[in-house]
Amino acid sequence: MSIFGKLSFKDQAFKLREDSILDATTGILATKGFDLMTMDDVANLIGISKPSLYKHFKSKEDLVGSTMLRLLDAATQQLEQLPASLSAQAKLAALLEWALRVRLEGGLPFLPSTSAHVREMLMRNLKYVGKVIKLNSQLEKLVQQAQKAGDLNPDLPSDVILYSYYARTCDPAVEYLQRFSKMKPDDIVRHMLRVCFAGLK
Repeated sequence: MSIFGKLSFKDQAFKLREDSILDATTGILATKGFDLMTMDDVANLIGISKPSLYKHFKSKEDLVGSTMLRLLDAATQQLEQLPASLSAQAKLAALLEWALRVRLEGGLPFLPSTSAHVREMLMRNLKYVGKVIKLNSQLEKLVQQAQKAGDLNPDLPSDVILYSYYARTCDPAVEYLQRFSKMKPDDIVRHMLRVCFAGLK
């Protein structure tokens, strides 16, 4: 049974509006960033009043925190849905492919990597910190397993590989290829995955 099957009509409408607010916030953050985004921007894009927006989220910080939490939940769910039969490297590649596709659709703002203020704000959000630690631990184990299997360079510190992997999710090459090349999204994703796991050799 879906979550909506357990909610009243009023609660369903509230949840759907909240999802729309988070979708709008994601898009605005991806284009304008945290500092330039306003609550008015979000309310206007959704077509609701600002007081209605504040019924869902008490502040801009609360709204952005919820947006990033939803993104972390989606990444964790994506990773946990992968078949157990996949190798560790294949799981890392599948998650990166998902992230790149979400990003090409404008659904993956990279706030922590672009703003010290946002990093500090998110570090005060205990739910966010807990989910980051959990996902990081899962990915670190996959990196180590892939190194033991010989699929990733065992001579490199696992931290170097892990943070290089994170960097691929916010590589500006993706935007340049999307804007200035004639490649389709599938080709961009395929080439970025190859660069990540096979290098430029």
